[in-house]
Amino acid sequence: MIEVTPIKNAPITAAMVMAAGHGTRLRPLTNATCKAMVKVADKTLIDHTLDRLYQVGVKRAIVNIHTFADDLEAHLHKRKTGPEIIISDEREELLETGGGVVKALPLLGDNPVFICNIDAMWIGFEDVLGGMMRKWDATKMDELFLLAPRRATLGLDGRGDFTLANDGRISRAGVDGSNWFYAGIEIFKPHLAKPFKIEKFSRNKIWNATLKRRKAFGHILPGYWMHVGDPKAHRATEAVLMQKTIMAKS
Repeated sequence: MIEVTPIKNAPITAAMVMAAGHGTRLRPLTNATCKAMVKVADKTLIDHTLDRLYQVGVKRAIVNIHTFADDLEAHLHKRKTGPEIIISDEREELLETGGGVVKALPLLGDNPVFICNIDAMWIGFEDVLGGMMRKWDATKMDELFLLAPRRATLGLDGRGDFTLANDGRISRAGVDGSNWFYAGIEIFKPHLAKPFKIEKFSRNKIWNATLKRRKAFGHILPGYWMHVGDPKAHRATEAVLMQKTIMAKS
């Protein structure tokens, strides 16, 4: 029996879903739609993300929009279940991952939030987002990153993103790389973005400051992670999910 540790802080009830990107590497799947609306196993990437957030009690999701913004906004308004959707409009200018968070600050509130990439999918052996909330400790953490072990990933090659210490702290991977990839989900304190301007920049700038303070931690994904970043990875992800469905029915 798996021991469930208690949540140290108040449950996380808000999230930002990064859905404004062009999805260039997913073409031709994104020739006529945005990345967030690409379907995997008959469900859009954005719906996969929002449904998982709702399952762990997230009540409010800020979604930034830019590419095919009207279509994405219309789709979000048609959802029948939570969380409540609040649009952060980047129609005039795509602000990248860092600028997008800064623009959304008035909508995020002051409490810790999930920040989610919509191309992150997984088969979890345990409750992944709930596990992150139980791991989260606001007294010592500023950011908590979901990490996927190299051996249990699909759709990514390369040197890995972070090293993971015994105390859970993470550091940038060195020249030799690492066995850990950032799996597209983190818990984040919104005030960390307040020193930055609303302009185009990567969230890596915010991460670097957190890493320097040694307040960035990792949570190991208990499962198999799939990065839906290009058509090949999209096909492979669909095959994995189809096989899972077949096995569940057998």
